[in-house]
Amino acid sequence: MVSKLLVIDDEEALCEILKYNLERNGYEVDTAYSAEEALTMDLPSYDLIIADIMMEKLSGFDFAREVRNNTVTETIPIIFCSALDGEDDTVCGLNLGADDYITKPFVISEVLARVRAVLRRSQIKNAVAAAKTAPAAEDIYVPDIVFEGLRLDMNQKVVYLDDEPVSLTKTEFEILLFFLTHRNRVYTREEIISSVWPGNGTVTARAIDTNINRLRRKIGRYSNNIVTRLGFGYGFKETY
Repeated sequence: MVSKLLVIDDEEALCEILKYNLERNGYEVDTAYSAEEALTMDLPSYDLIIADIMMEKLSGFDFAREVRNNTVTETIPIIFCSALDGEDDTVCGLNLGADDYITKPFVISEVLARVRAVLRRSQIKNAVAAAKTAPAAEDIYVPDIVFEGLRLDMNQKVVYLDDEPVSLTKTEFEILLFFLTHRNRVYTREEIISSVWPGNGTVTARAIDTNINRLRRKIGRYSNNIVTRLGFGYGFKETY
């Protein structure tokens, strides 16, 4: 099935460059020259949105808030593509729910690689969500979740580091699963708790800290991918 993408940027030439190259790589692509125009489109029909930040009236940040605050569109992956390259801008974008952040000027090959990565993560996340809500009696195979040398066998509930099994507790497994399906964004402890254990009031912020420290010690060289942002929380970065 062909993935359908929406590119939003007030620079028409840039929209056309992205559209041309993405379509050459097998994607179906629409464009919008403002966030306002994009909000009038059939957003739920898109598998991924690439959005500029600095646009005339409604910014990319404002657009992302609208998308994330609507239950119909809240899960659509968003990649910001912006000339704003400060760390604060990147963190702000990721905290708004963006799945990745590309700075201008960009290389087309990098954009294509990031699009593939975000779409792959989105497909895995959707498969995991479907498996969790499916009747227990059904025999449903869930694909492994992989990041370089880390592999989560979702059927056997086993983590492998360079094909060697790693002994994790259920809590550590669930935290690692959350990180690998929610990469490149910083989450508060409360967000992690509500996503991993919804409705469980017994899990404390201190317990999150303890389990993340233990998890870091068990996943070898990937411990550095779990980042701490003082005053914010934790995230899993694909590069550090």
